[in-house]
Amino acid sequence: MSLVPLPAGLVALSGVYQPQADTELLAEALAHEDIGPRTDVLEIGTGTGMLALNAAARGARVTAVDVSWAAVTTARLNAWRHRLPLRLLHGDFEARTARRRYDLVVTNPPYVPAPGDRLPSRGPERAWDAGPDGRRVIDRICAGAPALLRPGGVLLMVHSGMCGTEETLARLTGVGLAAEVTATASVPWGPVLRSRRPWLERQGLAAEAEEWEELVVIRARARRAGDDATARANGGTMT
Repeated sequence: MSLVPLPAGLVALSGVYQPQADTELLAEALAHEDIGPRTDVLEIGTGTGMLALNAAARGARVTAVDVSWAAVTTARLNAWRHRLPLRLLHGDFEARTARRRYDLVVTNPPYVPAPGDRLPSRGPERAWDAGPDGRRVIDRICAGAPALLRPGGVLLMVHSGMCGTEETLARLTGVGLAAEVTATASVPWGPVLRSRRPWLERQGLAAEAEEWEELVVIRARARRAGDDATARANGGTMT
């Protein structure tokens, strides 16, 4: 496998998802979180490790997981190049993080709608293909978030509005988290979406001649004991 040089001193093995507009939007959201040496962070789908390294550079204890061995190897190499500690795990995030809880979970999951119900088991498409509605991984993260977060812990997730922003908010609220959209960005369609235009239009996921995609960052917080009492005292709700 060849190494691809990237900005910010990163490299990537061929086939590993390289930081793009969604990664940058999530990195901006991450910069606003209170992170320090006592913060336990999990990144689901680490790719090059960029976001995990951002958190580690601020002193956090960071675990990063990916289903791709090439991604795990890439993140390990980037951690070595930046002299930052990462705990790197290969495999499914639920299996590898069972019975562990974190103060912050960060994820840029696969979210591109794709024909067929089966997710790819190899190739670069694993980083973006996510079933006919783009929600195969998003929905698992929403359902599993309460088990991953400590009281007061935060989930930061980026995905396309094409997948249903309101659906994500509803699912996170439904499992007891306080969820909101904290950042958005409009970006031109990339080659994957352009190649699927006829199918996306037939599925009702894109309008005819649509060329821009909305990205959203959703922040969801687990409740702490006493949140309800504090909210009543403040005359509102905790977010």
